[in-house]
Amino acid sequence: MSSGAVRVREAGAADLAGVLALERDVAEAPHWAEGVYREIVSGSGIPRCLFVAEAEGLLLGFAVGVVTGDSAELESVAVRGDARRRGVGRALCDAVAEWCRSQGATALELEVRAASAEAMALYEGLGFVSVGRRREYYREPVDDAVLMRLKLA
Repeated sequence: MSSGAVRVREAGAADLAGVLALERDVAEAPHWAEGVYREIVSGSGIPRCLFVAEAEGLLLGFAVGVVTGDSAELESVAVRGDARRRGVGRALCDAVAEWCRSQGATALELEVRAASAEAMALYEGLGFVSVGRRREYYREPVDDAVLMRLKLA
């Protein structure tokens, strides 16, 4: 990865091919159908956001958030392997949190693999706290989900 400045912005339809390609390359990504992403960028359905991070024209990562009432969920964060530990994930999470706050959410929640120490450290560094656990939530490999919450208001 180059050392160019990282820019985070809301994704548009032109970003979908890159988002889908990155999603397939990142094992931890949710692997949704293309139609889900198309619905997000078109603004149809429930209030959701899709942010991308890029540097020098290269897609480094993306994040998805959804707002339902005063609660929000960070549904997905995916960052290229060679862009990790460089602030990309943090910048994407910050963008989603700010968008959720602007939509009236007072809390942002997420689920993370219990075995993912790197992701847990990222979220804790952003101010998320553990509020619960779902046993054997993830498959391949089987793992618990740690439920985390960030107060936005």
